[in-house]
Amino acid sequence: MGVLKKETFVPMAFFKKEAYTGSFKGMRYRVVKAEDQFEAVVYPEPYCFEATPDENKVKNTFPFTEEGRESVVNWLNDQYDSRKTEWDAAARY
Repeated sequence: MGVLKKETFVPMAFFKKEAYTGSFKGMRYRVVKAEDQFEAVVYPEPYCFEATPDENKVKNTFPFTEEGRESVVNWLNDQYDSRKTEWDAAARY
């Protein structure tokens, strides 16, 4: 099923300026350029990134390339699909 589509995910140039955040049915996510790579994080609702304890965040890194951008999308979708029960529980808050 997935959350995001590679074709409509924000372009590479966006990440040179700021972090991209979003949420989908209980799962929040944040993607930022860190050095020469993407850092992607997922965490449960209801709090923002800064207010969510680190132990509730799952992080992954990918090369800062077009292929890396596509890998970010795939990873976010996999995180949503594989942990749907957890996200559903978080969405109830």
